[in-house]
Amino acid sequence: MSRPINLDEVLQLQATTVARWHNEDIDNPYTGLQNVICTQHSFNFQLWHEEDIARSPDVSDAEIARVKRSIDRFNQQRNDWIEKVDDEIIELVASQGTPAHNDAPLNTETPGSTIDRLSIMSLRIYHLQEQLDRDDVTQEHFDSVNRKLAVCKLQQADLKQSLEALLSDIFSGKKRHRTYRQFKMYNDPALNPYLYNDQRAKASAKASANSV
Repeated sequence: MSRPINLDEVLQLQATTVARWHNEDIDNPYTGLQNVICTQHSFNFQLWHEEDIARSPDVSDAEIARVKRSIDRFNQQRNDWIEKVDDEIIELVASQGTPAHNDAPLNTETPGSTIDRLSIMSLRIYHLQEQLDRDDVTQEHFDSVNRKLAVCKLQQADLKQSLEALLSDIFSGKKRHRTYRQFKMYNDPALNPYLYNDQRAKASAKASANSV
């Protein structure tokens, strides 16, 4: 059976889009699972750069507030699209794989979560490489970055190898695959106590004002 998910193509997608998006608007020219992976990756890209802004000591309090809201939004979207990646893999297994027995083991991390980690690693590698291209740093800085970059590339290779083994087990029926819903509560006005208590207080205040 040919590989239903080509991880070399996934890593290439992540690396090329990171480089392109630093110079052009975020785009998504892909189809199928790669389209979903690219969308998920785009939220990590935006999240990374908002977090860079948040750590600047020169940013105003108003800008920090804006960035914090953006970080929350992008992180929610990032996690939502991890689930969509896993949903797509479920459909691929149903159409191309071997059904797993009910007693087949589950993995502690889903393929979507590992693809998310590879997305973040592609961003880390890009920005470390960016540091190597600077001409205003010491040799000590250059050597330190080189060591970090070597470790990141090793970790990326390890993640890819582990994911290939997991996907092989999933598509051959040796392991089950399930999308794990994260149910982030902090952005849900029905589940975050601060939000629904605030809404209740505002509604009460409005009702009191209208009764006067």
